[in-house]
Order: sequence, then C-alpha cells, then structure tokens
Amino acid sequence: MRVLLTGSAGFIGSAVAEAFSGSGDEVAAVDVMLPQAHGAADVPAGTHRLDVRDAQAWTGLLRGTDVVVHEAALVGLGAQVSDFPDYASHNDLGTATLLAAMASAGVGRLVLASSMVVYGEGRYACVAHGVQQPTPRRRADLDGGRFDNACPVCDEPLAWQLVDEDAPLDPRSAYAASKLAQEHYAAAWARQTGGSVVALRYHNVYGPGMPRDTPYSGVAAMFRSSVERGEPPQVFEDGRQMRDFVHVCDVARANVLAAGAAGDGPTGFAAYNVCSGTPVSILDVARAVTGDGPAPEVTGRYRLGDVRHVVASPERAARELGFRAQIVPSVGLAAFRTDPLRA
Repeated sequence: MRVLLTGSAGFIGSAVAEAFSGSGDEVAAVDVMLPQAHGAADVPAGTHRLDVRDAQAWTGLLRGTDVVVHEAALVGLGAQVSDFPDYASHNDLGTATLLAAMASAGVGRLVLASSMVVYGEGRYACVAHGVQQPTPRRRADLDGGRFDNACPVCDEPLAWQLVDEDAPLDPRSAYAASKLAQEHYAAAWARQTGGSVVALRYHNVYGPGMPRDTPYSGVAAMFRSSVERGEPPQVFEDGRQMRDFVHVCDVARANVLAAGAAGDGPTGFAAYNVCSGTPVSILDVARAVTGDGPAPEVTGRYRLGDVRHVVASPERAARELGFRAQIVPSVGLAAFRTDPLRA
C-alpha cells in the first residue's frame, strides 16, 4: 500500500511513518517544517518539504497513492482571537486544498488526525438529575476554588462520564474550531466523491519524541521539563481534572488500522476516539512523570476556557477498527520520565 503522510516529521507523524514502514507499506513523507514545531531542525531524509496549502501544485505526488494520512496541522490552544487567521489558513484551508487535490488525483481514502478538543466539555451526570450539559464555569467559582461543574438544576457538583463519538461537538478555541472544520470538509468531500474518511480523535498523546517547551508540547512534557530544572511541576486547579493519556505508539497503530478500515469499510465519514481507555487525573500524571523528583505543586490557578473533565469511551474504535491501546498510562507515563524528547 502506498501512503501519503502529511506532517510526517512531527511528533505523531514520525511515529505513524515508522508504523506504516514497519507494516511493509510505502510512505511518501510530506512536511512543511514549520519553525513552531521543528525549530531549525534539518529536513529528514526522504521528506518532501511541501505546504499542504499548495497541494494543488503537487498533485503528481498523489498519483498512485492508496490512502492519505493527514497529520499536518497547526496545534496548540489558539486562545487569542489574533490566532484565528493562522489556524484557519494552515488547518482549514490546508485540508480543503488537500481534499481538492486528492479528488483531482483520484485518491479516495483519507485518515484524518482529529482531536478530543472538538467535544469541548466532556460528559457529566448529576446523582439526582441524570445527564446534564453544564454551563461555562463562573470566574467567581474558580476564584473561590470551586472547580467542578455544577448541575444546572440543583447546583451540586457533576460527576464525569465517558464521552462517546456521538457526544455534542462544542469547539472552544481556534484550534478546536479548525479541527472540527477539518472533519466537516472531509465529510463533505466523502459525500461528493464517494470517498472514505476515518477521523481519529486523539486524546492526550505522549511518548518518545515529544517536543519540549514549545506550543506543541503536552502537559506531560511540561511537567518533565519542570522536574529536569529541579522545580516542582505546577498543577492547575486542584489536580483532579480527568483526562485520557494515550501513548504515541498506540496512536501510530490506530492509524495503520484506520488506513485498512478506510479501504475495506463502507464509503463515507466515521469518527473514532483514540484513547487509552484508562482515565487519569492531572495530578496523577504529574506524580507519574515526577518519580523521585520534586513533588508536584497544586496551585489552584486556572485558565479561563479550560474544560474540567474530558475522558473517552474506547468502545467504538475497539468494535469497528479493532483498536485497543496496549500501553496503560501507569506504565507509559513512568517510562516517559526517561524517554528521549525533542529540543
């Protein structure tokens, strides 16, 4: 199988490239080498340094391709309104241009890197009133250390539940809006061309090769950097925020399975959570990464717009893609203490 992989030099992209090559597939690697992600790093051998937004100019590279795996994206929170144009350009326009080029080249299979951020808040339930959709957390509550979402009926704290792929989509940042736009463009492309799209909604990805101290760093890498400086990791809120941390090797394997599903399954669009299936608190992540280093410090600080909990159901991916994570967070995060990172 010939795979065209965008974002091939990135943290996740390089692991995906290795997984496909290890399966005996031919990989055409494409990366624009954005300084925000790669600094001044050299272009990896065999990589086509091309901009996805110019995909119509390199349609010839798509010919003979069986499946496109689209990892390229501007990531990070994108919390400022001034960030909107960059996210719309790289992620929205880039994906739309790539899809148009795929149609011109007759390529009908796409694996799209999406994200849990399309959900916004996770799923919540009140003991007395069942499943509830919480309103945004109030600044006064956050200032007072009341971090849990409140039931809109009785004002009692809501408990988190697993989010499945049919949950309401509620993007809350430029990055989140752009990831959802990518899904919408891909779904429209599938309807109009008869193509097949598998969108993988990654949860918190970590592992070897993760960048340190850049907008592309995850919280696990930031905790580790603090420890290496001899400083206690700074944990926001009360540390009890729940997330799902999934190892990059599992993410890469999910892409290989998704590429097969895009060819063997029905045409159209399907989205899947890519997660460990083992929720973990942010404080426990900090403890796992810290090891014998400085103990994490729970600061009580917060960022407006952060969600309280978002943890995923792995069941649809297991049932339809045959994917279950093999590396549980307790093992993977402990190993992450000494995993090689990117400068």
